[in-house]
Amino acid sequence: MTYSPPPGQYPGGQPGGYPGGQPGYGAVDPATGLPYSDKTKLIAGLLGILLGSFGAGRFYTGHTGIAIAQIAATWLTCGLGAIWPLIDGIMILVNGGTDAQGRPLRPN
Repeated sequence: MTYSPPPGQYPGGQPGGYPGGQPGYGAVDPATGLPYSDKTKLIAGLLGILLGSFGAGRFYTGHTGIAIAQIAATWLTCGLGAIWPLIDGIMILVNGGTDAQGRPLRPN
């Protein structure tokens, strides 16, 4: 009799044969050694660029304080504060970022 794992589980615990699992599924960032977040860098950056004046990029990553500050800056400056989340979104796309738990955002 042979053993086969239940559906949805991988033999050896590593999906796809990747060391550490597939990115986002138990994989770790090689630079920091921290596990990746379940949030992606691409979505966080695009939300920051397109809907940044509503704090969407920072709400997505779990940074609610910064998101509320971006909303307040946009409203209190009659729209000029929308430059902050625009630049923030570009910086997330270029350099990456972290979620609220300090885990690096998953690469695309």
